[in-house]
Amino acid sequence: VTAYGAGPDDVASLPAAAPGGAVRVALRSLGQAARTRPFWLLAGGFAICGATTNGLIGTHFIPAAHDHGMAPTTAASLLALVGLFDIIGTIASGWLTDRVDSRWLLAGYYALRGLSLLVLPSLFAATAHPSMVVFILFYGLDWVATVPPTVALCREYFGASGAVVFGWVFASHQFGAAIAATSAGLVRDQLGNYDAAWYGAGALALLASLLSLMLLLGKRRKDVGPAGPGIGLAFPAATTSAAPAS
Repeated sequence: VTAYGAGPDDVASLPAAAPGGAVRVALRSLGQAARTRPFWLLAGGFAICGATTNGLIGTHFIPAAHDHGMAPTTAASLLALVGLFDIIGTIASGWLTDRVDSRWLLAGYYALRGLSLLVLPSLFAATAHPSMVVFILFYGLDWVATVPPTVALCREYFGASGAVVFGWVFASHQFGAAIAATSAGLVRDQLGNYDAAWYGAGALALLASLLSLMLLLGKRRKDVGPAGPGIGLAFPAATTSAAPAS
């Protein structure tokens, strides 16, 4: 069975269903991926992605703005703009992913996100001034922009198992979000403000940029087989048989 959207010259096939069903396929894919360096670099970066989006901004932006005198409805409206602009950012990122090396895209997205978080503490005020609106619009564009290049890299490194591996990478996103949501709340309770949480998240995002750049170091070592680019030792190409002419 060929992959959806495959061309006539694309001999890649979907892996045959394994005995035991989806659970066995998911666990086997995790076991194979966990033995590779790219998996941990992608999962680490995506954990930080979750920490700096759902875990921090999504959970704590409104109470942090309220600490500076902003009305909750105003802060909620700003957060809603993030959701609106992430649609635009995701579509644009998908377009770029088809044209630019995904490693560079991820490095750029995370670096810009980190720099913006380092600036955020100075932007809070009782009103939604232009500088805060600019931050919100940028953060919206960057919010889900990391997904298309991450999906593309999972497919590139892990071949036909890329979709399942991305599921595990996405699990790290939720894990990072949970840790950040809890940690930022503890920081606010102990210090009386969120400043340390914003600065820490900014530093983590810069680290995620570095992890993405580290993927470039192993780029020349990838094998290419019938199942597409990937790490051949961990993910052998699926065998295919020629389809009869229609």
